[in-house]
Amino acid sequence: MSDLPFDPALLRQTVIVLSSRLAALSAECSSLSAERDAAIAQRDAAIQENDKLLMILSQYKRTIFGPRSETLDLGQLSLFTITAQAVRAAANDDVTGGRLPDGAEDRGKRPARRNRGKLPEHLPRIDVVIDMESQICPCCGEQLHKIGETVKEAFDVIPMQYRVKRIVRPRYGCRGCRQGVLQAPAPAQAIDGGMVTEALLAHIAVMKYGYQLPLYRQEQMFAAQGITLDRQTLASWMGRAAWWLKPLHTLLRDTVMSYPRLFADETPLPVLDPGRGRTKVCQFWAIATDDRPWGGPAPPAVVYMFAEDRKAIRAKQLFGDYHGILQVDGYAAYKGLIKNGGHLVQLAFCFAHARRKFWDVHVATKSPIAAEALQRIAMFYAIEDRIRGLPAAHRAAVRQTNTKPLIEDFKPWLEARLLEVSKKSGLGKAIRYTLNHWDGLTRFIDDGRIEIDSNTVERSIKPIGLGKKNYLFAGNDVGASYSSSGDALIKEGDFAADLEISDDAIVWHRLRGTQRLAAGRRAG
Repeated sequence: MSDLPFDPALLRQTVIVLSSRLAALSAECSSLSAERDAAIAQRDAAIQENDKLLMILSQYKRTIFGPRSETLDLGQLSLFTITAQAVRAAANDDVTGGRLPDGAEDRGKRPARRNRGKLPEHLPRIDVVIDMESQICPCCGEQLHKIGETVKEAFDVIPMQYRVKRIVRPRYGCRGCRQGVLQAPAPAQAIDGGMVTEALLAHIAVMKYGYQLPLYRQEQMFAAQGITLDRQTLASWMGRAAWWLKPLHTLLRDTVMSYPRLFADETPLPVLDPGRGRTKVCQFWAIATDDRPWGGPAPPAVVYMFAEDRKAIRAKQLFGDYHGILQVDGYAAYKGLIKNGGHLVQLAFCFAHARRKFWDVHVATKSPIAAEALQRIAMFYAIEDRIRGLPAAHRAAVRQTNTKPLIEDFKPWLEARLLEVSKKSGLGKAIRYTLNHWDGLTRFIDDGRIEIDSNTVERSIKPIGLGKKNYLFAGNDVGASYSSSGDALIKEGDFAADLEISDDAIVWHRLRGTQRLAAGRRAG
């Protein structure tokens, strides 16, 4: 203070200088603060991006090298607020008195399934007797007599053999009137003027659509037997087979779509697009029904549909006139069915999809929040295991008593956890996905006919994924559409029976099966 001037003018000038310097320092401080905030935001964004990439890498590595099972160890429950006793209480039943079965706590991997010394009883047995050259006792020279035998069974195979079926139609003439030549009419063929029997046609179709063996591999198998059949010929045969199966596919589709409860799923299908230098992405739909979990009258069935692109309009074309319950995943096209005056009554979502998002986070980051979410969902599934196969009314009553309180506690827990994590993180996205689909996810609580997930159709569409790995893409839209008929009528059938049935009996075998499905619909 002693350094301040006594002259008012000089004092005023000093104050002005100090004020300007303070303003400059304040501006510099604000700039540094803004830079600090920007650096913090950039750091947080980098952390989020790093977590995202780590999760993607974890999913990629697990897809290639890791186990497919998404089962958590029951012992991990003691690490979280939900204890093992709570899960056991949720999964209790009248038989065990609220306890898990004996040894369930220490149950690890299932023992390997081996069939040593046990071959299928339905296979024919062919005896090959290996006897001694001489039946004279080497010690005393007396005649030996049979006191027993040793039998060892070995699994054997008769290699598949191709043959030429000659259809001989004798021609007859009359020496008396000599009016003409008589001959039995030629039998109908699946392909007019073709050189393939219905049995071989069914065999190729089952190999392609049932066992996902592409035509080019079958071409190689024929070549190994000295038979030259080019891929174009095989493809044309499959097109003709699809034409024959089209009425059955239409009947199956109409029958499945008439049920009041359906599962639906879709998967991309690459199709060649000439002139563009790459494939275009079409879509393969699976629509399934299964009343067995609640003891309903209708038999299980699935129908496959091909769509030439992935536009949302395709879902409206498939389900626009449907009235009932449709259980699906979170694909946005389904949500458009209940907007703009859509006729769909209810959408039920899949808890397995919600659970999988928490599972991915748990595997990648070992997040305790994700692990606890998995344990809470495990409690829902424990109850579902107990009531599977029971009548719908009983299932609904058990869910109202046991599952509903757990569900009502789960939602506020998720909302509280969402405030603790970044919304852009994998965990935040998993929580938001669950909350955004909450009404559809919990619809099974009030209706015993609805499943907790859509695994029914997920299992049905898995063979399509296997087929895509084998043949990579379809040659054109027409060829891809053939798969919808072949897959629907072959995947759900008895392959062995088809391979043993010859001629046009194959078609009638499938027709009878589809007619039984239609009869089940009428009974339901």
